Amino acid sequence: MSSSPERCHPRRRLPCSVRTAAALLLALCVTGAVQAQSAPKASSGTAVPAPAARQAAVAAAAYPGIGRPATPAEIAAWDIDVRPDFKGLPPGSGTVARGMEVWEAKCASCHGIFGESNEVFAPVIGGTTKDDIRTGRVKRLTDDSFPGRTTMMKLSNVSTLWDYINRAMPWNAPKSLSTTDVYAVTAYILNMAEVVPENYTLSHTNIAEVQQRLPNRQGMTTDHGMWPGRTMVNGGKPDVRTTACMVNCATEAKVASFLPDHARNAHGNLAEQNRLVGPQVGADTTRPPAAAALGAGRTGAPAAAAPAVAPPAPGGTAGGASAAALALFAKHGCTACHAVDRKVLGPSMVEVARKYASRADRADYLASRIVGGGAGVWGQIPMPAQTIPKADAQSLAQWLAAGAGK
Repeated sequence: MSSSPERCHPRRRLPCSVRTAAALLLALCVTGAVQAQSAPKASSGTAVPAPAARQAAVAAAAYPGIGRPATPAEIAAWDIDVRPDFKGLPPGSGTVARGMEVWEAKCASCHGIFGESNEVFAPVIGGTTKDDIRTGRVKRLTDDSFPGRTTMMKLSNVSTLWDYINRAMPWNAPKSLSTTDVYAVTAYILNMAEVVPENYTLSHTNIAEVQQRLPNRQGMTTDHGMWPGRTMVNGGKPDVRTTACMVNCATEAKVASFLPDHARNAHGNLAEQNRLVGPQVGADTTRPPAAAALGAGRTGAPAAAAPAVAPPAPGGTAGGASAAALALFAKHGCTACHAVDRKVLGPSMVEVARKYASRADRADYLASRIVGGGAGVWGQIPMPAQTIPKADAQSLAQWLAAGAGK
């Protein structure tokens, strides 16, 4: 099932030798003792091992105390990748209209209503033109003045988009989308990029036609020394070569910036005004310069405040009600977008409690907002509707109405 190596691609299947080794590793990692299987009796009354039992016994002897070989069904559950030639793509279809519904419910909170948001992750949509669809090469990728690189600008195989959504999205519940919804979300993204019309139905039968309209379908190259191509054929060297240095080594250049003390917090905390992922980070200007030292894993970049995606320990709250609410807060994935005492993607719970403290019906109102979601009150990133038990939503709302433990 290996693919030809004429072009390299991050989602290409592994070569057969590597896949065989991976399958063996999976077989070794499936834990559990080999269970005795029922076997027919010989005429003498002794048990005659069935073929499956004999194979299990051989495997147990080969890997004592480790486990058993993976079954075909277990291997199939892992073997879900989709190749650029669409091998591995399951049959199915999805409409742009259905994709919009799924997007707004499960994707827009991180990527924006139209896929253009740069607040959480890099934008999905933008930077491509109808001329790019015609030529198959995104012109702005060679334009240094263009401010960023979106997913659709870089995407060279629609199979990569389908495969990534299928295995990794939504961020807080990967592999939870049905095959139909994966087709639908893929179709909606392609529609937002003007690759397919709004009445389009993407399916396994027409996805190869869509590939021929992808804006950057001609954007791959092997001229980089990392894969057989023109560079390697002409005697070139991979671009990872370096020279060993033990003495008199060149000092690594470090580029940094700093804020004057008098202006350090003049416009609020910069760490709270930048995205939590990616290279664009900001210094925590509420702390003195010495505390916000350079480093934090990025050479020359100021150390940003650590993203607060988890609530404080229950021990620091007042009473068992707060502890129970914090448990629900974590159980239902609220920590993906909120923290108790500081802004993450959405507002802190303390901010929410303070905003609605004067409402007499605040508990019921907040419960309805938790279940129904919404947008516009705290910014343009929407909060999707939540499928949590009504009683849990009410408990969280009462906790907020009481001040969120503060």
